[in-house]
Amino acid sequence: MLVVLEERKFPVAEVRLFASQDSVGEVYKFRDDEIAVRLLEEDSFEGVDIALFATSGELAAKFVPLATKAGAVSIDNSSHFRMSPDVPLVVPEVNFETALGKKIIANPNCSTIQLVPVLKAIHDLAGLKHVVVSTYQSVSGAGKAALDELWGQTLAVFNQTEMTHEAFQHQIAFNCIPQIDVLMDNGFTKEEYKIINESRKILGIPDLRITATAVRVPVFYSHAESVFVETDRPLSPETLAQALSKMSGVVVHTTSEEYPMQTDVAGTDDIHVGRLRKDDSVPNGLSMWIVADNVRKGAALNAVQIAERLCSE
Repeated sequence: MLVVLEERKFPVAEVRLFASQDSVGEVYKFRDDEIAVRLLEEDSFEGVDIALFATSGELAAKFVPLATKAGAVSIDNSSHFRMSPDVPLVVPEVNFETALGKKIIANPNCSTIQLVPVLKAIHDLAGLKHVVVSTYQSVSGAGKAALDELWGQTLAVFNQTEMTHEAFQHQIAFNCIPQIDVLMDNGFTKEEYKIINESRKILGIPDLRITATAVRVPVFYSHAESVFVETDRPLSPETLAQALSKMSGVVVHTTSEEYPMQTDVAGTDDIHVGRLRKDDSVPNGLSMWIVADNVRKGAALNAVQIAERLCSE
């Protein structure tokens, strides 16, 4: 978030950093300043206009209301408030208007953020009938321990040493794990339900027929998604590509041989769409491949973009 705020020259007079006791005293550079981390306490938000939260849901539940009470607008990256009926779940390119006048704004799941701008364009052009999403999610979505585990296991394979796993249920190096978050009684995972329910909420289509399978893959950064869409009315790949290319923050790869990959888009801000093609398995079908950096557009950038739009209103 600090990197994105600085890169985008966000108009701010003062930045304050708060964290747990373990991080107190750490120093981060922002522009020409060095900012020390303070202990997050109940009175930390006095004089704060915008509070960007990147905490657990438990901490968000406690401290976001305190920030609101102190007068701040809170943009929360946890899942705690996402499905609350009175809290907007916002991707600025899709539904920023729902954030106006609100004191708490939820940042969606990283996989949802890169998906819904494309679905919105399709819905506006031809109406969404059915959506099937399969995600290929990098380990950075599970935090620093997961990044360390992939690196450590990769070294263990090459060095033929003992391999351990703690961040994931199974070995992640040279493997794919078809489970992200906990399994529900019906066989779906919480991550899959996040994609399903958040997409419905952001798009304003509560009865959208959408399903998802979320898979963790041995990639450090960026999530990829294979997406099948059935529309109400005919829509050619060419028409959709033209519409997407006009959208801010979306890059369309128009030739079959030119497609986005996770290693290529890591560290970038755009949502990349490739392998866009007509799917003849249904009368009005399209298939595509969507890739974005889950730490930037999938988290930090989206939150900062919400703040930018709030400041410009």
